[in-house]
Amino acid sequence: MHGRDDGMDAGTILIVDDEHDILQVIKAYLEKNNYIVHEADSGIKALQLFESLKPDLMVLDLMLPDISGEEVCRTIRNKSNMPILMLTAKSSEDDMINGLLIGADDYITKPFSPRELLARVISLLRRSQLPNSTKEGLALKFGGGRLSINTELHEVKVDGDTVALTPIEFKLLEVLTRHPKRAFSRYELVNLIQGDDFEGFERTIDVHIKNVRQKIGDDPKRPTFIGTVFGIGYKLQVNADE
Repeated sequence: MHGRDDGMDAGTILIVDDEHDILQVIKAYLEKNNYIVHEADSGIKALQLFESLKPDLMVLDLMLPDISGEEVCRTIRNKSNMPILMLTAKSSEDDMINGLLIGADDYITKPFSPRELLARVISLLRRSQLPNSTKEGLALKFGGGRLSINTELHEVKVDGDTVALTPIEFKLLEVLTRHPKRAFSRYELVNLIQGDDFEGFERTIDVHIKNVRQKIGDDPKRPTFIGTVFGIGYKLQVNADE
């Protein structure tokens, strides 16, 4: 999906930020690329507009005057798989991991280039509008359609057959499939799946990976889906089917 020059809108975007200047810069740039843009300067207003507008994507700042961007993200994730692009001045690795943990699809830090933000928006919308998207949720498919994961229904299928995963196993597979070919360390997976208050979980990541591989029929010696990145961790080694 690209910004269009034929006068037709490219999608509806809700921008949430309490800095008026930033709101106006983002709005002007996205409208120039034929997006319909709505804005909110607080978390409460953001949630109200989310319910009434059903936008295609949200650009969400973490620092808001009432409820936090993290809380807005968590609330939306309980209801919707809509793409969320986090916008914040925080830039540490822990903050980025936490952004993914609470359900953000991507993360951009201030100061930012409007062109870069537009590229992220296009990428997220393209991913969310794959032909196999349904009202029941986004079903991502991998390996020629052999592996399918529906994040809304919490359903995994291999060769058309439903696979029963535990909640931790499902979350682990979901994290990997949201970012194909990105290598995650065991530490990152600990924080994304269970939080760092779960003692010993990092040492059991390998066990959970083994269990997931077994359930989806992935040969650990020659895995089709979940690859081992030696010295780092794991990655999904195939892209979502086009």
